[in-house]
Amino acid sequence: MTSSIRYLFSWLSRPGSPTRPSVTRWPALAVLFVVLAGSAPALQAQEHRARLSQDLAQQLDEGVNGTVDVIVQGTQQHVQRLARRYNLKVKRLIRSGGVLEITGGQLDALIRDPDVAHLSSDAVVHSTMALTTQSIGADQAWAGSEASASVVGTGIGVAVIDSGIGTHSDLRKRVVADVDFTDGSGRGQDLFGHGTHVAGIIAALSTGSGAQATDVYTGVAPGVHLINLRVLGANGAGRASSVIDAIDWAIAYREAYAIRVINLSLGHAVTESYKDDPIAQAVERAVAAGIVVVASAGNHGETEDGTPIFGGIVSPGHTPGAITVGALDTFGTVPRSDDAVAAYSSRGPTAFDELIKPDLVAPGHKIVSLEAVNSYLSQTYPDRHIEGQGNQSYFQLSGTSMSAAVVSGAAALLLEANSALTPAQVKVALQLTSSFLPEAGLFGGGAGSLNVISALRVALNGPEAELVQTWIAGELTEPGGLAFLSQGSQLPDGWMIGNAILWGNAILWGNAILWGNAILWGNAILWGNAI
Repeated sequence: MTSSIRYLFSWLSRPGSPTRPSVTRWPALAVLFVVLAGSAPALQAQEHRARLSQDLAQQLDEGVNGTVDVIVQGTQQHVQRLARRYNLKVKRLIRSGGVLEITGGQLDALIRDPDVAHLSSDAVVHSTMALTTQSIGADQAWAGSEASASVVGTGIGVAVIDSGIGTHSDLRKRVVADVDFTDGSGRGQDLFGHGTHVAGIIAALSTGSGAQATDVYTGVAPGVHLINLRVLGANGAGRASSVIDAIDWAIAYREAYAIRVINLSLGHAVTESYKDDPIAQAVERAVAAGIVVVASAGNHGETEDGTPIFGGIVSPGHTPGAITVGALDTFGTVPRSDDAVAAYSSRGPTAFDELIKPDLVAPGHKIVSLEAVNSYLSQTYPDRHIEGQGNQSYFQLSGTSMSAAVVSGAAALLLEANSALTPAQVKVALQLTSSFLPEAGLFGGGAGSLNVISALRVALNGPEAELVQTWIAGELTEPGGLAFLSQGSQLPDGWMIGNAILWGNAILWGNAILWGNAILWGNAILWGNAI
């Protein structure tokens, strides 16, 4: 075979041979294909190797000490067959597969099994920590406006997949289900303190305490009901398999609890394409089932010395179907003119797939919400306690976790206004009406800063509705008119809005088309050698 290939390449490159595709050259190329395709037992015998997540591949290269937990996607029967075949311990069965405990030798054998296409580690996921409802126009949505009648999220179920939800007076017993995907000892209670804070940003109906005014800590959508799906332990960490199980539970029970939104204020470093990542695939299943999934971008926007980091979006925020949210610093003021993307907020593009993320940004810095007293965060950071006692306590946190919760609440308001909206329509409505932030650029701020009152207008009237300026906190707010979706996203007739939507890797904005490695950063648009 080698001599034949060498002869053909020699023929194609000799003096006088054709230099461009022609009637003379193509037959030779066809012969080359036949030689390559039909020669060789060696090529046919090339052994199968399953794809591995980056962290799992690294462990294999360095040598697995002891055992490692891997996620196998497929049916539970498929997982059990593999376990019997290689004498593996099944640590956990989930709706979309299972977790196997394996040694290095067993991992090497599993990789070579033709029945195994891909393996991921059962990665450790962490919370990604934090508002002002006035700064996003939510207070106008509650009161009703020219855009919409009063909406507070009534009838919309929001599944909070986090560290649990503690007892707090501001939730008014509106947690309608508690399911614990950890060891079960917590029974859905928040021993870490993160999930309670997130739940409050979404849904608290607050009267404050002490000298505070009524509704000072009210969440974005105080009329929703919450589904508490605990996946993080008392240390704020949990397993990817728990998150997958919780997402699939929400899909299975979406009608029973009217679940329209899932909030994922957690994540782990991206180690593989979203097409292989098992949490990302669970998110895509939820979106396909009609559930809006909101994920935090992550808090990896800069190094310790302040150098900006690109490509720091965490999983599952790297998933196209998710609405991925970065953190905005409002500097403690209601007006939006001084807002900026927080330095710690993760920037795109996504690792491996190079997708544009985040999708938008929302307030996330120094957000005061509900405190789970006696939790890890409450005890470790007493300086962040703002006021109150017992189940009427309030606490301050910062991060894209808080920003994601803000957008989950905003999505619930849109869904109450128009329950027929699909996840893609919710994303487009939120993005089109956000205010673009040139200083942050597309990879830092996505479509821009959340504007609920303007998004409601699009939710009710479609993207052809006039994108008008709105008044927020005494300032005119300009919608950016930019949205982007992955190819294959389904939008109904009337939602194809010409040059306002980015599809795949093509950016359509105004009359400019930017392809490939186009970067919009600051005020500069770079495309090849054109500025």
